[in-house]
Amino acid sequence: MYDHNGTHDPYVRVRGAREHNLQGVDVDVPRDVLAVFTGVSGSGKSSLAFGTIYAEAQRRYFESVAPYARRLIHQVGAPKVGEITGLPPAVSLQQRRAAPTSRSSVGTVTNLSNSLRMLFSRAGDYPPGAERLDSDSFSPNTAVGACPECHGLGRVHRTTEQSLVPDPSLSIREGAIAAWPGAWQGKNLRDILDTLGYDVNRPWRELPAEQREWILFTDEQPVVTVHPVRDADRIQRPYQGTYMSARRYVLKTFADSKSQTLRAKAERFLVASPCPACGGSRLRPEAMAVTFGGRTIADLAALPLTDLAALLVADGGAAQVLTEDLRSRIAPVVELGLGYLSLDRATPTLSAGELQRLRLATQLRSGLFGVVYVLDEPSAGLHPADTEALLTVLARLKAAGNSVFVVEHHLDVMRGADWLVDVGPLAGEHGGRVLHSGPVAELAAVEESATARFLFHRSPVPTRQVREPRGHLTVGPVTRHNLRGVTAEFPLGVFTAVTGVSGSGKSTLVGEITDEAAGVGRLVSVDQKPIGRTPRSNLATYTGLFDVVRKVFAGTEGARERGYGVSRFSFNVAGGRCETCQGEGFVSVELLFLPSTYAPCPDCGGARYNPGTLEVTYRGRNIAEVLDLTVESAADFFADSPPVARSLATLLDVGLGYLRLGQPATELSGGEAQRIKLASELQRVHRAHTVYLLDEPTTGLHPADVEVLMRQLQGLVDAGHTVIVVEHDMSVVAGADWVIDLGPGGGDAGGRIVASGVPEAVAGAAGSATAPYLTRALTPGC
Repeated sequence: MYDHNGTHDPYVRVRGAREHNLQGVDVDVPRDVLAVFTGVSGSGKSSLAFGTIYAEAQRRYFESVAPYARRLIHQVGAPKVGEITGLPPAVSLQQRRAAPTSRSSVGTVTNLSNSLRMLFSRAGDYPPGAERLDSDSFSPNTAVGACPECHGLGRVHRTTEQSLVPDPSLSIREGAIAAWPGAWQGKNLRDILDTLGYDVNRPWRELPAEQREWILFTDEQPVVTVHPVRDADRIQRPYQGTYMSARRYVLKTFADSKSQTLRAKAERFLVASPCPACGGSRLRPEAMAVTFGGRTIADLAALPLTDLAALLVADGGAAQVLTEDLRSRIAPVVELGLGYLSLDRATPTLSAGELQRLRLATQLRSGLFGVVYVLDEPSAGLHPADTEALLTVLARLKAAGNSVFVVEHHLDVMRGADWLVDVGPLAGEHGGRVLHSGPVAELAAVEESATARFLFHRSPVPTRQVREPRGHLTVGPVTRHNLRGVTAEFPLGVFTAVTGVSGSGKSTLVGEITDEAAGVGRLVSVDQKPIGRTPRSNLATYTGLFDVVRKVFAGTEGARERGYGVSRFSFNVAGGRCETCQGEGFVSVELLFLPSTYAPCPDCGGARYNPGTLEVTYRGRNIAEVLDLTVESAADFFADSPPVARSLATLLDVGLGYLRLGQPATELSGGEAQRIKLASELQRVHRAHTVYLLDEPTTGLHPADVEVLMRQLQGLVDAGHTVIVVEHDMSVVAGADWVIDLGPGGGDAGGRIVASGVPEAVAGAAGSATAPYLTRALTPGC
C-alpha cells in the first residue's frame, strides 16, 4: 500500500493483466472513490475487476490463512497479472445465478432471523414452568426447531383422487390415472391391475369406491406374473410385475427423481396445503408457545419490516439491547426501499433487484472500512427509482472509508461515479484494452468508446409507427403474491413492455400467461437461467450447432478412411474422447491440506479428444481447434456450410460473436445465456403466431448490446409475432408499442395496474413511479 518512498499510495496499480481476453493491461485506479468499470458485454471489464483485482486481493488474504483452513473456503485462483500494488483487502458482491431453496428467506439472507430468534430465546415470555429454549429451537431449519410433521416447510404435499384422475369418464386402459408414467411403464401398471382382477376397461367413475381407493392410495406392492397381450409381429414373454399405487409413484418421483422434467410433472398431481400440525408456522409447539409483546415469532416474521421495526420496543435489560440491534439491522433494508418485505418471505419469490439490495443492506451494517468492495452490476433488475436509492448506498460505503469498484452498464451509475474505467473497444479478441481510466467527463474525447456515444451524445428517439394490435390476450383475474384480482389486457401482434418498481408484481403477472390462453398459439419463455450446469454443456451443444459440426467432420475423407462416425467427434462418449480426463479437458489434482486444483489433462493438453480423433481435420483444423474458434471466426470458417452458417448467423445477430463455440455453460452470464436461447429460437422457422416472454432481457447488457437485441425483438414483431418484456431500461420502454405499468410501490404498496397505453400516455400518468423516467427517455436531450 506504500510507494517506493514509503508514502501511502492512493492508487491500485495493475500491470500486465492477461486474464481471459485482457491484452497485457496496465491501469491505475484511485482508492477511496466510486469507480465504475464499463464496456460492451464480453469486453473484459469483469476480467479486470473480478478476475484480476478481486482475485489477487483474495489470493493475498489466503496466503495469511492456515493451509488447513484454506481448503474450507472457495478460491478463485491466482490471476494472470504481472504485478498489482496499492491493493487493500477486498469484498466481492457478485450476482449469484444459483436458484435459492424454499428454506432460504429474507430473514436468512440478511441474518435478521438470527437476531429475532435470539430475542425470543433470551427475552421472550415463556409459559409458566416452561424450560428456556436456545435460539436454534426457534428456527424451522434445525432439527430441534422444525415441525416434525412438515420438517419445517410449513406445507405438506398430498395427492387426491381429483388430482390423480382429472377425467373420471375415462377407463384405466384409456389413461384415467393421468399421474402414471407413459410408454411401457404405464402399460406395465395397467397390465398388472388387469392381472389382479380389476376392470381396466370400465369408466373410472363406475368402479367401486373401495377399488378406486386401493388402486390410487395403497402402500401394498403385490408382485404378480403378467401375461402381456401378444402383438402379431413380436413375441412377449410373461414377466414378474410389481404394482405401485399412483400416490406412491408420484411421491417417489417427486422426492427421488434427478430429472427436473419428471419432478415437475409429478408436482402437477400434488396438492399443497398448510401443515395440519403447525398451521404453517413451520415450528414445534414449544417454540410457538413463547411470545414477545403478545406475538409469536411466526407472527413477527410475517410482518412487513417497517411494521416489525415499529413493534420492537423494550424498556431496559437484554430485551432493549436486542431490539435496538434488530432495528438498526432493519434500517438499511428499509432505506433501500425494501420495508414492505417480511422476514418469512421465501427467497425464490424475490426479484433479482430485491435480492441484490438485501445483500447490499447487509454489507452496510458490517461496518468495514479500508476495503475494496467489488460489485457486479448492482443496478441489475432495478427500476430507475430504485437505482437512486442504490447510488445513495454506494456513496455511504465510500464515505465509510472504502473503495467501491463497480462493474456496471447503467448510465446513471456511470454519471454518479468519481472515476470511469472503459474497456473495449469491442468484445472478445477485439476487446481487452483499457480505452479510458479517469474522470467521467474525459471519456467524451475517446472516439473508440462505445460507452461515450450513449453517455454524452444522446441520439434523438427514432420516430416510429406504433403498431395496431390484432387482438388482445386477457390474463386474470390474478391473485398471487401481491397481486389481488388483477386483470390485464395484452395486445397481440405488438411489442409490450411491463414496467414498475422492484417488487411491484411484474414477473408475477407475466408468469400467469400460459400456452392455454386464447390467442397465444405458441408460447416461448426466454429466461436468464443457465443453459447447463456442467462444463460439458456449451454454446455449441446447446444450440445444436455441435451436431452439425460433428456431421461435417464425419463426412471428411480422413474420417471415412478411418471408419469414424458422428459419435467419434463427441467428447461426452467413449471412443473419440480422451479417456484420461473423460473428455473434460482437465484433471483434478488433490493436494493435502489445500483445495483441489485443476490442471490441463497431461495426455490431451486440454483438447478433450484422443490423438486418433485429432488426426482428422476439416480445412486444416481438427475438432478441438474448431471448438476453440469464436462465433465470429467460425462464421468465416463455415461460410459455405449452410446449416452451420445459419446457426452462427443468429448468434452474431444477438451480439454473441465474441464467444467461443466450446465455451462452457458455467462461464456464461445470465444475459449471455438468455441471448443464446433467443438465438436458438430465431434459427427455427415458425410460421404460426408465437408469444415471446422475456424477463428483463437487457440485464447485464451495455447500451450498445441493447440496440442489437432490440433489433431482433422488433424483427420478431414485424414478422407477425407478439413480444412481451418485463423491463426497467427506459430506452426499451420508449420504443414499445404498449406499456403496462404496475405499482405504485413494491409489496403490499404495489400489485395493481397504475397505467397502460402507448409510452407517451404512460409517461403522463399521475401516480406512476415510471412516468418521470419514461418522459426523460422520450424527450431528446432531456
